[in-house]
Amino acid sequence: MNPTVNRHISIIGVPLDLGADRRGVDMGPSAIRYAGLRERLQRIGYEIDDKGDILPHRPDSWQVGETALKYLDEIERVNSELCKIVSEELQNSRFPLVLGGDHSIAIGTISGVLQHKKKLGVIWFDAHGDSNTVETSPTGNIHGMPAAVSLGIGHERLTAVGGKDVKLCPENFVMIGIRDLDQGEKLLLKELGIAVYTMHEIDMLGMAKVMEEALAIVTKGTDGVHVSFDMDVMDPLHAPGVGTPVVGGLTYRESHLAMELLSAANIVTSAEFVEVNTVLDHQNATAKVAVALMGSLLGERLK
Repeated sequence: MNPTVNRHISIIGVPLDLGADRRGVDMGPSAIRYAGLRERLQRIGYEIDDKGDILPHRPDSWQVGETALKYLDEIERVNSELCKIVSEELQNSRFPLVLGGDHSIAIGTISGVLQHKKKLGVIWFDAHGDSNTVETSPTGNIHGMPAAVSLGIGHERLTAVGGKDVKLCPENFVMIGIRDLDQGEKLLLKELGIAVYTMHEIDMLGMAKVMEEALAIVTKGTDGVHVSFDMDVMDPLHAPGVGTPVVGGLTYRESHLAMELLSAANIVTSAEFVEVNTVLDHQNATAKVAVALMGSLLGERLK
């Protein structure tokens, strides 16, 4: 295990699936725990405090009201609670490890970290850009918006989580593994100057070079680095049980190499792993991969 990493980890489950159209990711935290997360991290020297789950309330149905964003009220509530808990764990000098749930929970995780890390770097592993707004979203699903919200762009009730002025700096934000972007996302990411490494760049440069460049971006003048890992960044061959699978993603070894290089850099101060969908999974395979990746991120080595 890295000698400088925080040895005290708080696991926070957020079984939220309201940000997406497809059911199943609400069982992600349970699947990840069942795959042996606590035991794996304890074996490599961590002290674990599992805080349990933030339990969402599922409305009977989504009603079109003042906004086109689906389930806005409950997603705002859950993320506000998550923000508070993540902030408290950092205040207690613990490493927040958040288990999703759909990727809308990144709004709460990142805003909670920003209460303490004022110049936060973020590496966002995802097949998608998650940078839509109510104006550009083709679906109204909030799991397609958390990156934009964390950068201060989006519905005012979402950007207000954790404080309207507590947001990320685009120059310290990196996306890796992207291969499915809506037109509005392309324009926004280009306008903000976000570093986006699509699968094309990964194929051309190799994961080691991509991570070298990404690390330089997220550590430039920052006081912490957050890893937001959507399991759909991986190819469905390796991670079949995800919320929104897209072919042509990261291999098993590319994913582990990225986590190993992050671990070796001794920079990660918080992390979340999201979008494990047990309904689409095979014998909990994707949750097992997620646990293995968390092990690599947190210092697990063969020798």
